[in-house]
Amino acid sequence: MKLHCHRPTLATAFQIVSGVVPSRTPKDILRNVKLQVGGGKATLVGTDQEVGIRYDIPGVETDSDGEVLLPKDRLIAILRELTDDGVDLEVTEKALWVRSGHSEFKLSAEDPAEFPPVQAFDATSYHVVPAASFKEMIRRTVFATDTESTRYALGGVLMEFNADKLTMAATDSRRLAVVSTASSTIGTIEPRATQPVVPAKALSLIERSITENDQDVYVAVYPNSVLVKVGSSTIYSRLVEGRFPRYADVIPAAGGSIIDMVVSPFYSAIRQAQIVTNEESRGVDFTFDNGVLRLTSVAADIGQSTIEMPISYDGTAITITFDPRYIADFLRILDASTSVKLQLTDGESAAVLRTDDGYTYVIMPLARDR
Repeated sequence: MKLHCHRPTLATAFQIVSGVVPSRTPKDILRNVKLQVGGGKATLVGTDQEVGIRYDIPGVETDSDGEVLLPKDRLIAILRELTDDGVDLEVTEKALWVRSGHSEFKLSAEDPAEFPPVQAFDATSYHVVPAASFKEMIRRTVFATDTESTRYALGGVLMEFNADKLTMAATDSRRLAVVSTASSTIGTIEPRATQPVVPAKALSLIERSITENDQDVYVAVYPNSVLVKVGSSTIYSRLVEGRFPRYADVIPAAGGSIIDMVVSPFYSAIRQAQIVTNEESRGVDFTFDNGVLRLTSVAADIGQSTIEMPISYDGTAITITFDPRYIADFLRILDASTSVKLQLTDGESAAVLRTDDGYTYVIMPLARDR
């Protein structure tokens, strides 16, 4: 089996697929990426048996059919160091040859027969979501998951499909991120008893697979798995087991004080307040007073800090304690000039941060030392 392809294109494809390849696994075969060649096209396949990806490599020249296992770490290193635009792969019964310019590598070739398959996208009924919106929705939710938790389905993101809308929600029980976008359907979607919860690892892989040239993402949901097609990639993932919390019940009703903030100065103040914190003393007191937000932190053996910034607030003073990391996570993914509305009820109730495009972020306060 022989093929010739554009080295940067192959390197990009390999980098995306290798994101699902486990570094530690009792099944050594899973540390490889399978290359399938047939019908004039080549596909890379990677899986850890929970999440898998198929990636079609564009612009491949071949007149052969076959498949081979590629050692992930060796191939990434080779493709990174080569400088010529073209690369040739040749598979014989005993070896894999990689040639480019004046460089030639001979690697051992494992039998691909035992490599587990990854499903191709063959659904006839599925949801359609604009690619750019889907990518942004993942960025705005996946960070709020709790991949260490065994409670509920906190290690994934809920994907709640309605007739013309997709809502995604993530929580680790200390904060909640919710975002929606328009969607559509192809075919007939059967009603589901529960909405799918997709693992954070799979969503991160999908996010990396979406490029600026992609128009739509196709999402097919099955009882225990989800299949996503975007551009050259098809991603398979098992769903997270367990019940996702009733997230709508956590979002405070309208009311309280609404304070207009801008991401850049707010994020700068948060980063400064984080400097004088440690693992034992993560809390920062946020005092909203007449025209001023005052952030105060005290940490034993480190010191203390006070940061002030002007705000448009003239109500009764409110002091509430937050872990600043959770607010920083929210602000980090937004444009510096984005306007954010902060809803406060009192010093002990959940606060809500909202953007003009409907992104909602709920954060629970910490108990204050008295």
